[in-house]
Amino acid sequence: MRSPSKEVIQEILPFIRVYKDGSVERLAKSPFVPPSEEDPETGVSSKDITISQNPLISARLFLPKLTQPNQKLPVLVYFHGGGFSFESAFSSDHQRYLNSLVSHAQVVAVSVEYRLAPEHHLPAAYEDGWAALQWVASHANAIHEEPWLVNHGNFEKLYISGDSAGANLAHNIIMKAGVEVLPGGLKISKAVLTHPYFWNSKPVGEHDKAIPHVMWNFVYPTAPGGINNSMINPIVHGVQSLRGLGCSNMLVTVAECDELLREEGVWYFHSVKESGWKGELELIEVEGVGHAFQIVNGETEEAKNFIKSLALFLKN
Repeated sequence: MRSPSKEVIQEILPFIRVYKDGSVERLAKSPFVPPSEEDPETGVSSKDITISQNPLISARLFLPKLTQPNQKLPVLVYFHGGGFSFESAFSSDHQRYLNSLVSHAQVVAVSVEYRLAPEHHLPAAYEDGWAALQWVASHANAIHEEPWLVNHGNFEKLYISGDSAGANLAHNIIMKAGVEVLPGGLKISKAVLTHPYFWNSKPVGEHDKAIPHVMWNFVYPTAPGGINNSMINPIVHGVQSLRGLGCSNMLVTVAECDELLREEGVWYFHSVKESGWKGELELIEVEGVGHAFQIVNGETEEAKNFIKSLALFLKN
């Protein structure tokens, strides 16, 4: 018999379970792996760094195989998925994904390890994401001295991306960048939102019992407006609010078999298109695959081809 202290007080299956003693069991996570001096398959090098001590924000940096010692490359800030409550920048599936994307796109990538709920409810992850982007941008003027960014970062090509909850995080950071100035006046030139996590309170059957709805209440229980907070419902104030997106080019991607979030991603794409935003916008839908397939099934041909298409967007 389970002891009273291990009584389950909250769970969202198959993802996470919270016990009465305060411990958290993350059921849907891939194992952590160390960085690699040189990935044998892609030649990409990675290392772990600390962005901030208080709050603790860390990141895994990725550098592709260089063709010349002082080669300058675009800088990609990346946010992992996992419903704001599980997964990691240090997980094996995201390590594999970033190795492949960095190799094909030829970018320096900063994969941010932001704080997770329920130990740190939202907006902690949003705050960490903005702090990480500011830290990265500060390297354009050598305010910080991470050598991979100082020596190889081309900050005229500053990109941002994320998958699922990470794509939601990226969207909200881009919105913030539309009204607040980054160090050195840097601008985000390209954004890739892959299978973005958005939701709203439209009355569609059991909509309020669906996992995206339940997960939002779990990770941000004090959200003003609940599920109609603009962080999760980007058009709660009308599509015109999206006119303020602080980037020049955006790619939104959805998966045909993503039953929960495909419709929301397409809805987001059309909302941006109708908002009056002046940037260039593109939508990719991959047939026959599910949510975050490029992460969880990264060895498949579909995943490899998809990553190449993302890299092509970043390179062009």
